[in-house]
Amino acid sequence: MPTPQQQAATLIQNYYTVFNSGDRAAFLALLAGDVLHDINQGGTETGKAAFQAFLARMDRCYREQVCDLVVFAGEDGTRGAAEFFIEGEYLATDEGLPPANGQRYRLRVGAFFELCDGLVKRVTNYYNLEEWLRQVGVTK
Repeated sequence: MPTPQQQAATLIQNYYTVFNSGDRAAFLALLAGDVLHDINQGGTETGKAAFQAFLARMDRCYREQVCDLVVFAGEDGTRGAAEFFIEGEYLATDEGLPPANGQRYRLRVGAFFELCDGLVKRVTNYYNLEEWLRQVGVTK
């Protein structure tokens, strides 16, 4: 029988495997109904409906894959983290961001998780927005 730590690591690994697959229904099934989503350099959204709307916008504006994933989990299985690279293509202009024209990017990302009852209760993502802007051709 897997330990709580192993179960947590498996859930986080599965979160990114399903993300990469593009199966958004399966992805949303990994989330608690009242999931908290802390957006990089943004606010916090609550609930699956908000997360689904976020994914729809992301899928319209970006094509992304998680690569080089490393997962960490706490012994009690309630918290975890991941470090990875996101490789993407900027497909359509996102609100408040520079124009999209298929620019490619590769960014290091850190994510932190709160887990409960085999579901993701909270996810917080961090990446370097200035580096993303540089990679898509915006210079300061």
